Amino acid sequence: MDEEYVEAVLSLVERVPPGRVTTYGAIAERVGRGGPRSVGRVMSLHGGGVPWWRVVRADGSLPEFKDPTPLEEYRVEGTPLTPSNRPDMRRAFWDSWS
Repeated sequence: MDEEYVEAVLSLVERVPPGRVTTYGAIAERVGRGGPRSVGRVMSLHGGGVPWWRVVRADGSLPEFKDPTPLEEYRVEGTPLTPSNRPDMRRAFWDSWS
């Protein structure tokens, strides 16, 4: 995985505003190469310094390795949640990169 790709992914994650989430697939689409799994790999290896909890699967869930769920971050940021404490993708999804 090249450094330019890693930086592109992390830069996009940093742009997701508090209270909103995006998906691995949306980031991959914006970067223009790789796919959701490639973005997930970047996040698992290099995502500790960015708001990783704002990047979720399309159904609003986090990968199993992100345990416990960052519920406190979601609450502090005011992220709309479902009754199962996942981000409500209908209300919280963000992909306005410009």
